Amino acid sequence: MSKPIILTGDRPTGKLHIGHYVGSLRNRVLLQDKGEYELFVFLADQQALTDHAKDPKTIVESIGNVALDYLAVGLDPEKTTIFIQSQIPELSELSMYYMNLVSLARLERNPTVKSEIAQKAFGESIPTGFLVYPIAQAADITAFKANYVPVGNDQKPMIEQTREIVRSFNHTYDCDVLVEPQGLYPQNEAAGRLPGLDGNAKMSKSLNNGIYLSDDMDTLQKKVMSMYTDPDHIKIEDPGKIDGNMVFHYLDVFGRPEDMREITIMKEHYQQGGLGDVKTKRYLLEILERELGPIRERRVEFSKDMGEVYTMLQKGSDRARQVASQTLFEVKSAMGINYFQ
Repeated sequence: MSKPIILTGDRPTGKLHIGHYVGSLRNRVLLQDKGEYELFVFLADQQALTDHAKDPKTIVESIGNVALDYLAVGLDPEKTTIFIQSQIPELSELSMYYMNLVSLARLERNPTVKSEIAQKAFGESIPTGFLVYPIAQAADITAFKANYVPVGNDQKPMIEQTREIVRSFNHTYDCDVLVEPQGLYPQNEAAGRLPGLDGNAKMSKSLNNGIYLSDDMDTLQKKVMSMYTDPDHIKIEDPGKIDGNMVFHYLDVFGRPEDMREITIMKEHYQQGGLGDVKTKRYLLEILERELGPIRERRVEFSKDMGEVYTMLQKGSDRARQVASQTLFEVKSAMGINYFQ
């Protein structure tokens, strides 16, 4: 009996940060190592180009960096198929067929698309590729007949759109070729969307408020020591707030079970007064270095042979294309347009 299939990936628009790590990367490695699933992980460069078409260099340079981050956190190309989206032309062909099953009005009603369009302030200049990327995402998911797709709660409308496309295709062409996927949503919402160092709700490259998996020890220390805490906690003896204090938020996310007693004591001490921000930040630095130090070391080792990294990506893309090609064959057969078969 075949294993359930999981598909997930990232837009390669820069190096990955610890928000990516706790939100998805760490869980991917756990799913991979369970051995209960067939895992496909892809670098969504075509999706990234929907709003970076005039800056492709950023995408191209990011491919190698994201691949290094994947390998450093423990994704194993012997266990997981890691591939580049643009190297699978079958995905674009599937998108074209699915476009005929989705109305423009339906795309415009997608809450996730509406939110992201507002965030990016496109105005009247929305790239067509950006508007229709939920369809391309459906092609990604269905090409590999994914049973499960790990995403954040904000991506629920995207999964539902894919499910609608699957139902529409199977009904229209009287077949059961496509698989209706289920979303896998984060149980720990605090980890699912890690705030930035500055307290901003989002950690991102554009806001310069993130810790990257590639950051060296000195950079990590500087970032931790500059973290947003309680602006009213001026003197050590002042009572401090832990709500909205990024140091304690990160301790809750990165602390292990054996750390919880110490973290609880520190919270109580901080709230009562008598505990300074420098001491809490130094403790957080120890916790983060314990987690990120080995990842950084592995990343440095993998970066010494980028040729081998790209060979890994090519092999994964070749494997992914074989799977997508079979699905495309079944889709065209159901539609009756495999004319020469």
